Amino acid sequence: MASHPDNSIDSALLVSPGQNLGVVLVTIDSEANGLALARQLVESRLAACVSLNPVQSIYRWQDSLHHETEWQLVIKTDLGHLADLIQLVSQHHPYQVPEIIALPIVAGFSPYLDWLQQQVD
Repeated sequence: MASHPDNSIDSALLVSPGQNLGVVLVTIDSEANGLALARQLVESRLAACVSLNPVQSIYRWQDSLHHETEWQLVIKTDLGHLADLIQLVSQHHPYQVPEIIALPIVAGFSPYLDWLQQQVD
């Protein structure tokens, strides 16, 4: 990757030392349930922001192939809160085995990442 002539751009792309930020993906059955869960996560400061998108999922469950419209929650959080986030999602999710996948943020726009961190502290 070529370095940008303005080094402030390069430094604005790095996660600050000590930040343990990530994105957690959760799918849910309906927009209403997704919005309710998103609100609970943000109100409890387990998420800074939750984006919701309709998705088509094809999966195998109990030996049957399923094709469903679901809603994917893209949850921006501090992964230090992951255990609490998983507990809240598990308690309020209609699925027996909800999808909960955490991915680390390795780089991003520093002012946004700082804001994210402040929202979940």
